[in-house]
Amino acid sequence: MIRTLAISRDHQVSVNVPLTQLDLQDYAWVWADFNQPSEEESQLLDTYFHFHPLAIEDCMHVLQRPKLDYYDNLQFLVLHALNPTTLEAEEVDLFLGANFLVSFHHGALEEVDEAWERLLHHAHERTIWARGPVAAAYTVMDKLVDHYFPSLFTIEDELAELENRGGRESVEDLMNQVFDLRSRLLKLRRTVVPMRDLLYRVVNSQHVQRTGEHTVYFTDIYDHLLKLTDMIEADREMTADLRDSYISLNSNRMNQIMKTLTVITTVFMPLTLIAGIYGMNFAYMPELQLKFGYGAVLLLMFVLGGSMVAWFVKRGWFK
Repeated sequence: MIRTLAISRDHQVSVNVPLTQLDLQDYAWVWADFNQPSEEESQLLDTYFHFHPLAIEDCMHVLQRPKLDYYDNLQFLVLHALNPTTLEAEEVDLFLGANFLVSFHHGALEEVDEAWERLLHHAHERTIWARGPVAAAYTVMDKLVDHYFPSLFTIEDELAELENRGGRESVEDLMNQVFDLRSRLLKLRRTVVPMRDLLYRVVNSQHVQRTGEHTVYFTDIYDHLLKLTDMIEADREMTADLRDSYISLNSNRMNQIMKTLTVITTVFMPLTLIAGIYGMNFAYMPELQLKFGYGAVLLLMFVLGGSMVAWFVKRGWFK
């Protein structure tokens, strides 16, 4: 599907004019959105707009890294949207010219729809008309970046909840949750950091923005991406601290268990020795004939075991 938004020189708005009936020279600027285009519609990138073959090839082969390429009177941008369910990147391509913007994406994107509605709602305003296709490109980028935040906020909420209930679950379950959060943060980082680098190029490019006003708007998006990057890194450090804490907690629990087993084993070692000696089947063992031998051995074993326990307590083994 291809939808168009055309702004005439007298500020009139035309929507969904077929490209075959649309002459770019008759309008101040035009936004054509290729939303899940068919193969025939995709060919219009070449037959109607005459874009560079390499740029068209990048549109057809996903997933490209976010980038900014310069062609004759044209800037080609590869952007990434974020799938809120899988946290995987979805490509959005922009062709930015002097009097047109062409957006191309293989899947339906809420961010592009929101940008479209926003431009359509404000298209009659002279300020939007004066900004031209750069304003449309900014709006698309802004919506893409704004949709990064909810996914990160969700992870942060889960991380805070994990800290609060850390003592009520097994270490294995907690570790699994921590590694799941780290994996999702890594997916976010793979999308946010390349977009941050791209916006840095856009902000410092003399080709994309043409006035100081545009620089301010793109700088605002860049600031949002810097904030996202800092939040992701802080969350990754927090998950690393949680991981180390859980590992230390698990080691401490293991040490307590080993200490308890060591005490029990140490107490029963001499008792086992005595029982083993008098359990041997030799005919000539003088103590076996003693009237009170059985009681004496039991008393010896009791005193010996109690003395060892008292000595362990005195040494602080049970603290």
